[in-house]
Amino acid sequence: MSETNYAVEKLKARFPGAVQQVSEFRGETTLTVRPQDLVAVATFLRDDPELRFDHLANLTAVDRSKYPGVNGAARFATVYHLLATRNGQRFQLTVPAPGGDSPVVPTLTGLWPGTNWFEREIYDLMGIRFEGHPDLRRIMLPSNWPNHPLRKDVPRGGERVPFSMTWEDEEFSTFGQQIVEAKSVPQAPPKQADAHRHMILNMGPQHPATHGVLRLIVELAGERVVAVYPDLGYLHSGFEKQAESIRYKDFTPYTDRMDYVSSMSNNLGYALAVEKLMGVEIPPRAQAIRVIMAELQRLASHLVWLGTHIMDASGAIHALLMYAFREREQLLDIFELVSGARMTTSYIRPGGVWKDVPPGFKDRVQDVLDNFPKRIDEYERMVTENPIWRARTEGIGVLTTEQCLAMGVTGPMLRATGLAFDYRKVRPYSGYENYDFKAPTATAGDTYARYLVKIEEMRQSLRIIDQALKNLPDGPVWTADRKMALPPRQELDTSMEALIHHFKLNTEGFIPPLGEVYECVEGPRGELGYYLVSDGSAIPYRLHIRTPSFINLQATDLMAKGQLVSDLVVIVGSVDIVLGDVDR
Repeated sequence: MSETNYAVEKLKARFPGAVQQVSEFRGETTLTVRPQDLVAVATFLRDDPELRFDHLANLTAVDRSKYPGVNGAARFATVYHLLATRNGQRFQLTVPAPGGDSPVVPTLTGLWPGTNWFEREIYDLMGIRFEGHPDLRRIMLPSNWPNHPLRKDVPRGGERVPFSMTWEDEEFSTFGQQIVEAKSVPQAPPKQADAHRHMILNMGPQHPATHGVLRLIVELAGERVVAVYPDLGYLHSGFEKQAESIRYKDFTPYTDRMDYVSSMSNNLGYALAVEKLMGVEIPPRAQAIRVIMAELQRLASHLVWLGTHIMDASGAIHALLMYAFREREQLLDIFELVSGARMTTSYIRPGGVWKDVPPGFKDRVQDVLDNFPKRIDEYERMVTENPIWRARTEGIGVLTTEQCLAMGVTGPMLRATGLAFDYRKVRPYSGYENYDFKAPTATAGDTYARYLVKIEEMRQSLRIIDQALKNLPDGPVWTADRKMALPPRQELDTSMEALIHHFKLNTEGFIPPLGEVYECVEGPRGELGYYLVSDGSAIPYRLHIRTPSFINLQATDLMAKGQLVSDLVVIVGSVDIVLGDVDR
C-alpha cells in the first residue's frame, strides 16, 4: 500500500463519514471532505506522527456552477493541497462550501497562519466566507468593489458599470493619519494615553525600497516596528480570470509577465501542469534544454536580487549592482538567442520548447560555466565578510523552520532555516532526479543566511547546467503524442485525417479530459504551483497560480516586529518579491 493510500485509510478509520469521496487522476489522490470535519481532518493529517502533512502548499476555490456533471452539488468548493516535507507525498482535500451564493467554510488559520492571505484572496475574488478568520476582508480589490470577479456569472472585464473611487471612500480614510490608537499594547490611563499611541508610516506604493507598487503600512513606536500591514493589489492584472477565456496554449505569454524576472521558470511550471493534465511525455532533449534554461533563469534572477539587495542594505557596496547586471546581460543574451526575447521569452511551452537551440548555444552556455564561478568568488570577496553587510543582515528578519511551515514560506527563505526542502529533490520533474546537486541550507534563518543560501544556489545551478550540457541528447524537442503534436508535414499530402487533425489543433487547440491537477516547480523564490481544472474543452475551466512572492511576503510582519524601521528595508529585500508575482 502506498503512503498516500495508507493516509486515506487511516483517515477514514479515524473520522468515519468525514471523507465523502476518494478519486484518482494522473497519479494524484483527491479526498472530498465534509466542511464540518475540515479542521479536525487537517489537524490529524498535520500532527499524526506517521503522516505529518506539515506543509499546506496551496489553497484555492472553484465555482462549479458551469462544470459538467455536478448538478445538485454545492456551487463552490475550496481546494487544499497538503504535502509532507519529509518525503514529498501530497494529496488534495476538496471541501464543498454550503450556502448557495453565500458560501461559508471553516478557516484553517488556527492550524496554518499562512492561510490568512489565501483565504482573504478567495473571499475577495470568489466570495467564500471563512468562519473564524481573524481579518476577513478584500486583499486585491478595493473594499467596495461591486462583485467577486472569479465567479462564473461575472463576465471578463468585471462589472458592467465602470468602477471608480473618490477620496471620500473608506479605502482612503487613514491616508495622512499619522497617529492611531495602538491596538498592540495595553490600554493606558487617559493622562498617559499619548505614551501608548503609535505613528503610522506609509512606505510605498511608490517607494523604491518596496521593490514596486507595494504599500507597507508600518506601525512604529519610535523607530521600532510594532507591526507591518502589506497593502496589495496596485498591480493586480487578473491573469486567472483571463485564463478562463483563452486556449491552454495561448496562456504561456501571461506566465512571462507574472514574475518577469523569472519567465523561464514560470513557463516551465505552467507547461508541466498542462502536460500532466494531458498525460503526455516530453522527449529527453527538450527535458534537458528545459533544465538548462530554468537554471540559467535562476542565476539571472539571483543576480538581480543580489545587486538590488546590496543597494537596499548598504550603498557602500554599490559597485556590485553593476557587476551583477553585467553577468545577467550575458544570460539574457542566451535567452534572446533561443527565443528572440530577453525577459518575456515564452520559450518553454506545453509540449516541449518553442524550437531547438541554435548553433552557438553550447558555446555561449560554456562561456557562462567557465566565467561565472570566478565572478561568484568575486562577489563573495566583496560581501560575505564585509562588516557593513554583516551588521545590516545578521540577526535581522529571523524565521524558524516551524514559522516558515506555519506561514507557507518556501524556497531560499525556508532552506535558510535548515530544512533542505526543494521540489527538484522531493518531487523531481524534468529529469532533475538524474542530476547530482545539493539543496543548500543555512541555520540562522536571518537575512544573512538567505544570502549564503542563494550564493551557494548559484554554484549548484552551474553544476546542474554543466551536467545537462555535457549530456545533452539528440532528438526532437516536441512531444510525439498526437494529442498535442501536429502531424508530420509529409502526411498532410496523403491523409485526410492528418489534415483535419492539423486544422483542429491550430484552430481549436488541444483538448484535455475532465480532471484537475496541481503541479509545482522550484522557482528562484520558492514553490511556484499551477492548479488547473479541465471541463473537457480547449480552454481552462479554472486556473489558479500559487506564487512564492505572494505567500513569502505575508511573513514580513513576523520578521519585522521589534526591528528598526531601517531594518524593514533589508527584510523586504531579503524576501525577494516581484510584484507581478504577488498581484498577478
